[in-house]
Amino acid sequence: MGKSAKIVILTGAGISAESGLSTFRDEGGLWAQHRIEDVATPEGFARNPDLVHRFYNARRAQAAEARPNAAHQALARLQREHPGEVVIVTQNVDTLHEAGGAADVLHMHGRLEGAVCATCGHSWTAPMEMQTGHPCPACAAPAGRPGVVWFGEMPYFMEEIYTHLADADLFAAIGTSGEVYPAAAFVDEAHLAGAHTVELNLEPSATASRFAERRFGPATETVPAWVAGLLG
Repeated sequence: MGKSAKIVILTGAGISAESGLSTFRDEGGLWAQHRIEDVATPEGFARNPDLVHRFYNARRAQAAEARPNAAHQALARLQREHPGEVVIVTQNVDTLHEAGGAADVLHMHGRLEGAVCATCGHSWTAPMEMQTGHPCPACAAPAGRPGVVWFGEMPYFMEEIYTHLADADLFAAIGTSGEVYPAAAFVDEAHLAGAHTVELNLEPSATASRFAERRFGPATETVPAWVAGLLG
């Protein structure tokens, strides 16, 4: 890989799991106690905003206690030391990449520390605890909701992400299930652009066979080793 090669990295819940944050599939984790339809859809919020706010208040508190791990820090090192561009796209709503030193991370599913108005779309920094009827600072509607992308909603930065994928020399997916679209199709976009593709995961994802290279194991082990190899 040339020194000026452009690297695009997609991260999912698996990279933050070793920092203590639940993935969808964790037994006993926050997600295991709730149906996705109830806490991660616009319809669920319309039905029971109290439940949704309690769920995201708990996630916000959990994320505030978490610390970046060796995988987050390794990607920040790659950004600092690789001569070419390194773009980090994440499905995660935590900010552990930034806490680990990464810059300009594209949060395609929003962030827990954000709030958005369901009426006018204005966004602002969420308090640690949001309540039903939280007023919008812009239009005053009692329609504040967590600033995260729910199932059935369009992720953020999609045009920008596809532009990066079209220019990528190397695409890596780290800690992703390969089950959530459109992110699950990023490997195909990168492959069409001629990029080398690699999956780093605890175990094979639903799309593992579509990657040219696969490395399995805990993210805190595989990611620093991969980064060290890239940097030589």
